[in-house]
Amino acid sequence: MSAMPSPPPRKRLAAILGGLAMIGPFSIDTLFPAFPRIGAQFGADAVAMQQTISAYLLAYALMSLVHGPLSDAIGRRRVILGGLAVFALASAGCALSTSLPMLLAFRALQGMSAGVGMIVGRAVIRDLFQGQVAQKLMSQVSMIFGIAPALAPVMGGWILGWAHWPAIFWFLVLFALALLLVTWRFLHETHPPEARFRPRPKALLRNHAWILLNPRFQRLAAAGGFNFAALFLYISSAPTFVLHHLRLGEDQFGWFFIPTIAGMVFGAFLSGRAAGRMGGNRLAGIGFAVCGAAAALNLLYNAWTPQPSLPWAVLPMAINALGISLVFPILTLAILDMYPRQRGAASSLQAFTSLIVQTLVAGVLSPLLASHALWLALGSAAATAVGFGFWWWEVSRTRLPPDDAEPVASAPPAL
Repeated sequence: MSAMPSPPPRKRLAAILGGLAMIGPFSIDTLFPAFPRIGAQFGADAVAMQQTISAYLLAYALMSLVHGPLSDAIGRRRVILGGLAVFALASAGCALSTSLPMLLAFRALQGMSAGVGMIVGRAVIRDLFQGQVAQKLMSQVSMIFGIAPALAPVMGGWILGWAHWPAIFWFLVLFALALLLVTWRFLHETHPPEARFRPRPKALLRNHAWILLNPRFQRLAAAGGFNFAALFLYISSAPTFVLHHLRLGEDQFGWFFIPTIAGMVFGAFLSGRAAGRMGGNRLAGIGFAVCGAAAALNLLYNAWTPQPSLPWAVLPMAINALGISLVFPILTLAILDMYPRQRGAASSLQAFTSLIVQTLVAGVLSPLLASHALWLALGSAAATAVGFGFWWWEVSRTRLPPDDAEPVASAPPAL
């Protein structure tokens, strides 16, 4: 067996993986303030502009099926570095786009490469750590990742204050190159050659089908995907929600995103503190209860007031984000522990499931519901209810493993 380099200090590793995970929200949220300007330049209405999110998410979802298994086959580090390079080139293409179809094509290329940080990063954590240590690190990464959706629209509005919208994509180019340099310098390979397998298309499809058709995987992945969809409906509707419902300016997206992400970061902090002190099953239950309370508060407020306003219109989003952050690490680690030899593939399929849900939210539900604040609240509450339903179905059949449990092998056919 080849000797693997010792892992970097946990704080440094959390910073690197958190930075890699930030690429996804930066790719979406920095663009929101520029929607009116891009639409005016390309003659696109709000529904057409919404497809810049859908094209990105659909490509992200499809390629998420590849990133994890590819990292199982050739190593985590190579996949991350290659993805960052492609993302930088795609962002440059977005900046140079002269039409909406051209922009959509490069947005899809962005989506094809943006998932490496989040998807492969989860596998890196499970390669190195187990039990409560892995939960703490996953929570630390979530805290860093949670900063991105708050910073991104604020930075997008700030960039628009002194430059045209292509400057937003040039910023993403620089961000990707900086991450590529840091990853190359500080992130060593965590998946040794003897643990890898040679990818074969038929075997890879069989491997994916084995995981995807597992009822327990389906319940856990759907619970996380629909639970996050309750918040993502508002994120994908942010241009309408902020500019029209809240009647704020293009440089004031922070009034929505900062409280929301503060809730997400605080929830991740609480999740890390609870590791080793509280069972995962109980913590996830508390998280879903918080999400349910947020949904009820949001429905009551929007049914009562004809015109949403600060701060009450965004308070339920902050509470919901807190609950999501309590739930997410537990569900993710439970999925990864089901397949200790195919963590990359399991992470990919979890991301794929969630992204398909979010693509439908951004491309179908958001255009249908965004014009009315109460409709948004109803759609968000329905997503929370569906997520909770899948989680309740899971815990009624099998208890989630305790924090210090060893992974249970549930391997698909050997490749």
